Amino acid sequence: MLFHISSKYFQISLWPRKSAYVFMLIAFILSGCAAQFVEYDFVIVGGGAAGSLLASRLSEVSEWSVLLIEAGGEENVLQDIPLFAAFSQLTSINWGYETEPSSTACLGLVGGQCKWPRGKVLGGSSVLNYMVSTRGNRKDYDGWEEEGCEGWGYDDVLPYFLRFEGMLIPRLAEDTVYHNASGQLAITYPPYRTEAARSFTEAAKELGFNKTDYNAGNQIGYSFHQCTMKDGLRFSGNRAFLKFARTRPNLHVLKKSLVTKILIDSNSRTASGVQYKLFNGLTLKAFARKEVILSAGAINSPQLLMLSGIGPREELQSLGINVLQDAKVGFNLQDHISFGTLYFTVNSSIGIRFDNVLENLFNAAEYLLSRTGPFAVAGGTEALVFQELNTSSSNSTDGVPDIEILFASSTLPSLKPVWDAWGGNSDIYAAYEPLAHKDSFMIFPMIMHPRSRGRVALRSADPTDKPLLYHNYLTDPYDADIIISGIHSSLQLVNTSAFQKYAAELYPVPLPPCEEYEFASDKYWNCSIRYTTFTFYHQCGTCKMGNDSDQDAVVDTHLKVRGINNLRVVDASIIPLIPSGHLTTPVYMIAEKAADLIKNRWSSSDKV
Repeated sequence: MLFHISSKYFQISLWPRKSAYVFMLIAFILSGCAAQFVEYDFVIVGGGAAGSLLASRLSEVSEWSVLLIEAGGEENVLQDIPLFAAFSQLTSINWGYETEPSSTACLGLVGGQCKWPRGKVLGGSSVLNYMVSTRGNRKDYDGWEEEGCEGWGYDDVLPYFLRFEGMLIPRLAEDTVYHNASGQLAITYPPYRTEAARSFTEAAKELGFNKTDYNAGNQIGYSFHQCTMKDGLRFSGNRAFLKFARTRPNLHVLKKSLVTKILIDSNSRTASGVQYKLFNGLTLKAFARKEVILSAGAINSPQLLMLSGIGPREELQSLGINVLQDAKVGFNLQDHISFGTLYFTVNSSIGIRFDNVLENLFNAAEYLLSRTGPFAVAGGTEALVFQELNTSSSNSTDGVPDIEILFASSTLPSLKPVWDAWGGNSDIYAAYEPLAHKDSFMIFPMIMHPRSRGRVALRSADPTDKPLLYHNYLTDPYDADIIISGIHSSLQLVNTSAFQKYAAELYPVPLPPCEEYEFASDKYWNCSIRYTTFTFYHQCGTCKMGNDSDQDAVVDTHLKVRGINNLRVVDASIIPLIPSGHLTTPVYMIAEKAADLIKNRWSSSDKV
């Protein structure tokens, strides 16, 4: 019996009785897709960055059938306007996750909760992010291998970074050791730069930083962003990998369908498919002959594993979930965070302002006609410095950055919806509201290797309940020390002649909850970063990869869930240690390598 239709009230086979065909027809009409009535070789859960690439690669094998199930719908052209990145976080394509309140961070955000936007759309968070493409550092991946993840060292993963890259920057494309111009994922410099961003790179040079291609041999230095963009538009995983792949008859994409459980035989401990709920409420099942692959991300993948009986035994039992595999699912949560209110004013319009209606109309027309101008700036961020700190707090090795100093040519208060997308509360906004009518910019000093660890836990056994998210930001004092060092580095950049020709200065209004401390002292900064904590949405590590001796590992080095057959996880959740940079590009690499692992496994099996 291959297929089922089920609901709260009944469950029937689709083919023994004539009445079953009636239900099949109803399901087809309601869902608008016949895909759910077919058994597939592979069922992929999640159409984000990893799922998009993986579905494309597996469907290259014409003999294999692939079902990709996505909880959201299609992305649209408005979501692909680079400057509007934050606006999509206010729409239905965002899962709308919020962390639990804590005493250490996010204190100045609404409810004391950080917002964790995640993409609920084909392309996933690659439709929500700020499009910055960074791979991380060679020693990040060599560190994975040293920790027991054989086959994941830098020399092993570099070919996978190269395979999908479509480098459009001519000077970088010439470096064929580190770049590839023929891949599907377009990467380029945005077609517009503000004078403020140019001043930032001049300031970095003035302080002795070298210009670098941070995705090549040396990561330390300054650069304009390499972005996943093409012709002034966002280039998501959906556009890069699914657009063409969806023309293949062996790939079916099922949208607006929430997977609620992995189907696992308790005797053979083998995954055979998934149960999912359509947008109209109908619950169905899809079956996989070869594998079920979770690519639902660092929040949804561990949630789904736990709902299916794979996770911490005592916690699952307390929720009435039958435990199939006791595992550290949901632990090891890591993220990159920064200080969200490091604002500076200048005496000239060198950045991006939103309060000039006529100028904004001109910018909109320029973008519509030529796909350039401020609307082509990736979420308002333009350049960065990767810096290795020479402080007692730093523990990095040679050539590995402690912080990324990210430059934005506007400020969060300059446009209230952007502030709201971040989640800042109204009392703090009142202190910074005057910036909406001033020429200003901001800098994010982002820690690269935080020591604090959070976790994802189930709120209940109901798959529609959002999980409990414990960020645990800044629970280790090291993390705050590194961010404070990054603030000092940012101040040094602004004190250069490159910025002082515009009379750049730190916005002098103190953060209200931290007024008891001397303004701009380390105690003031330590207070401030705990109130206006800013996450870069790089959550990872919750289904940790490791070898058989690693008791914290959820998946092995082939990304197979330990103790369960025919079940893999392929997304940011498998990352053992967070790399030095933004995560979307490493996630593509993980999916690219996973595709080879899967092809090697089943191609050899099919020949037997």
